[in-house]
Amino acid sequence: MSRPDGRRPDELRPVRILRNYTKWAEGSVMIQAGDTWVVCTASVEDRVPPFLRGTGQGWITAEYSMLPRATSSRTQREVSRGRVSGRTGEIQRLIGRSLRSAVDLGALGERTVWVDCDVLQADGGTRTASITGGFVALAEALGRLAVAEKWETYPLYDFIAAISVGVVDGQPALDLTFQEDSQAQVDLNVVMTGSGRFVEIQGTAEGNPFTFEQLQTMLELGQRGVSQLIQLQQEILPADLVGRIRSQEGRRPTVVRKVDE
Repeated sequence: MSRPDGRRPDELRPVRILRNYTKWAEGSVMIQAGDTWVVCTASVEDRVPPFLRGTGQGWITAEYSMLPRATSSRTQREVSRGRVSGRTGEIQRLIGRSLRSAVDLGALGERTVWVDCDVLQADGGTRTASITGGFVALAEALGRLAVAEKWETYPLYDFIAAISVGVVDGQPALDLTFQEDSQAQVDLNVVMTGSGRFVEIQGTAEGNPFTFEQLQTMLELGQRGVSQLIQLQQEILPADLVGRIRSQEGRRPTVVRKVDE
């Protein structure tokens, strides 16, 4: 299979995660996956949504947006239309669900962590890059809280990353660019934990349905891609923070109430 950028079917684009990218946020990164660049910031508020007040449970939520010239032609800012699009709302919920799957919301206490993902440049895979980078920003924010408040129980108990997979010209391929995604017969997004469990699988066929064998191949590609991304997360995060997360593996979270936002 020949890809536009010369990569092998099982090869990720070059990925960089730059920590402490902004000055004020409790956690912030710039993630670059090829020509897709996303700034992810994590902000902590000492309050929760009304439906969680008095429960002792915290909340992780996300917002996602694209700059007007993140793509080849200008896109109108959604704020000027007075509402977010269905696509944006769906991506925000996906990011929030994905990050919450690794957090003990009961141990977090009644506080909210906002993870804002702003796409500076888009070339496919913006939602998966947002999840992968958003996790690092979240980990840094919770790490600072843990030190400041001397937590005995660290609420983050696993790693989270995501990657796109697809079928292009009849062949499964990892980490699609926009050019590949626009021509793909199948588009699949895979979100997984560091312990190898699936958080979410989003897959759609365009035209020809895909086989079970193709699905297996795509999931295997996605698993390998996520494993590489989590390894990168562990390399760029402080060693003590990585140790804190690893020390919590296998612990069952204290979920007071499960709500999809």
